[in-house]
Amino acid sequence: MDRAQHLALADEAVMRAAKLADDAERYASNTREKTPAYAAASEAWSTVARTHAAIAALLPDTTTED
Repeated sequence: MDRAQHLALADEAVMRAAKLADDAERYASNTREKTPAYAAASEAWSTVARTHAAIAALLPDTTTED
């Protein structure tokens, strides 16, 4: 897997984390029993995003400038 692929996966994970955080916030005001599960899932996706970003930072940039 190259740098660009890790960055793409990090971006996807960030989007999932943000969606789950929004869901957790919405449930916090309505149905509190669902909030911890959505918050935990959001944190897990945040960790995935950080991991892919960290791996990408260690890999060489293979993009070429035209």
